[in-house]
Amino acid sequence: MFTGIVQGIATVDAINSQPGLKTFTIRFPEENLHNVSIGASVAINGTCLTVTRQQGHCLTFDAMQETLGLTTLDALKPGDRVNFERAARIGDEIGGHLLSGHIHTTATCVAIDAPENNRTLQFELPEEWMRYVFPKGFIAINGASLTVGEVVENRFSVHLIPETLRATTFSDTAVSEKVNIEIDSQTQAIVETLDRLGYRQQPQ
Repeated sequence: MFTGIVQGIATVDAINSQPGLKTFTIRFPEENLHNVSIGASVAINGTCLTVTRQQGHCLTFDAMQETLGLTTLDALKPGDRVNFERAARIGDEIGGHLLSGHIHTTATCVAIDAPENNRTLQFELPEEWMRYVFPKGFIAINGASLTVGEVVENRFSVHLIPETLRATTFSDTAVSEKVNIEIDSQTQAIVETLDRLGYRQQPQ
């Protein structure tokens, strides 16, 4: 379980590709590696992965074909920066919203507006997932818990403050880039319950 509060930025050090599997070696800031053990869960760009090895400041993770197909991990290259969050512990403050680390789909950045001291990113999402996206609702993008801004047809926006840009890789995001999306589980449950009762959301 994760909170959606990105703990820092790590860098892809090496990738080993095998049939149906990629092994990622990722370099972390030293202060974020205390008490890491083999088998621990770490969210990389929002995707829950299991630590298989530690060597110095680097952790190694395996991603199987299903994970690679559902997420943006397959497009990573050595040198790329990624958001990370270690699994939450009992007693941790939940500053964002609860996340499973299981990616539902990907979205594409279609526009960036960068006025002074903030940034607005607009994303295009597959239509079947837009039924779970509402203005002021929660959504996780590359593992970061964010508040939805405007929603129009199959697009939505998020507004980012300087601290979010500093602590995450969103300052690197470019138009046409894909990102990992995890829908808020509570919103999904409410929408699907209402659907079963006959209250289907009308297209906007």
